Amino acid sequence: MRRKVTLKQIAKELDISISTVSKSLRDSHEISEETRQKVQAFAKLYNYKPNNIALSLKNKKTKTIGVIIPEIVHHFFATVISGIEQVANEEGYNVIVCLSDESFDKEVINLEMLASGSTDGFIMSLSKETQLKKDFHHIEEAINQGMPVVLFDRVTNDVFCDKVIIDDQLAAYDAVRFFIEKGFINIALITTVDYVSVGKLRTEGYLKAFKDYNLKVNEDLILKIEDIEHCQYQIHELIQRNDIDAIFAVNELFAVNAIKIAHQLGKKVPQDLSVIGFTDGIISQFSTPTITTVSQNGIKMGRKAAKMLIDRLEKEEEDEQYTTEIIETNLVFRESTTT
Repeated sequence: MRRKVTLKQIAKELDISISTVSKSLRDSHEISEETRQKVQAFAKLYNYKPNNIALSLKNKKTKTIGVIIPEIVHHFFATVISGIEQVANEEGYNVIVCLSDESFDKEVINLEMLASGSTDGFIMSLSKETQLKKDFHHIEEAINQGMPVVLFDRVTNDVFCDKVIIDDQLAAYDAVRFFIEKGFINIALITTVDYVSVGKLRTEGYLKAFKDYNLKVNEDLILKIEDIEHCQYQIHELIQRNDIDAIFAVNELFAVNAIKIAHQLGKKVPQDLSVIGFTDGIISQFSTPTITTVSQNGIKMGRKAAKMLIDRLEKEEEDEQYTTEIIETNLVFRESTTT
């Protein structure tokens, strides 16, 4: 039995664009008879069968972008969506937002639903479960069928597409370096489990700072949280059982919980315990005390992701040269640290 091929593979084998393959298979008179016959013969030989994703190829423009995010309550994702919509509206595109709720199955369902004719391309941040499974077949299938995808924030090297990220490792490194240069030694890390890409990279930044400053890492001060909704108990145990003078938290939820629990345990922030978080959302700005954070600039990330996707959608020919854009970060100093 011959293997099945995708539009992308046919295009590569015949050295033509995916758009030409698609039009040839639909018997479009825009394509020469010789090319149509060659493509159709090749597709028949290798048992090519279109699927529902193929319904949304560039020949059927919807002028709509699909956005799939892991969660909606996170301020960072809200700002990314805002940035996406700004550019989309400027360019005459609509935006449909779907929520994976950190579920692999829901992410796949959302992608298939949007690919069935609702959208021209996708902007996505991977769910935790997708990263845990390391199963990206749904994304690869969309790309192979001619639908461009831009991944942002939570990305994977296993999928070849355009990406927009921050340098999570460097941003974490800079935050921990600030603590070290202020004279703190007992610096705790509140992070996610390693399969979440951004948490893993931010953990690596923490460890690299310790290594570069020839400091010994105390594993008891590294807390990796899987169930974010019930993180308070673990954070309470971390602060109560250890002598800590600073905390670097990889998101603002961990940071605000650390401050709340420190207060419950009779510690003053920043006099007894300094805290730096990540994201620079509304929580950080209105917490008591306000929280020093790493700013991710979600609006800029969203604008860049939308621009990359629309540029690819507007190109006449397929371009398999993919780009990874890195958005700069900076520390925003507030009341949870002393400067």
